[in-house]
Amino acid sequence: MNINIFRALIEAGAIKRVNVIAEGDFFRIEAITHTGINPVHTLNGKLKTWTSLDATARWLHALGIGNCQIDMSRWQPEQRGLRFG
Repeated sequence: MNINIFRALIEAGAIKRVNVIAEGDFFRIEAITHTGINPVHTLNGKLKTWTSLDATARWLHALGIGNCQIDMSRWQPEQRGLRFG
């Protein structure tokens, strides 16, 4: 789901739970709705990511989300993405 759909579902009260998932050196969000688990994407279709838990929490708070579950089992802050070229 893209960011606009995520916002609309929040306003409609359709989000059951929000998970913040740490993978490598970034964080991403999954929204749990009655249809299942939906990762949040940008308007361009790319996975929406953050580089810090603080930035992720501030973004969710600004949208009105006050509670989330955090999975940091795959977090590796020293890991960097592969660069090609």
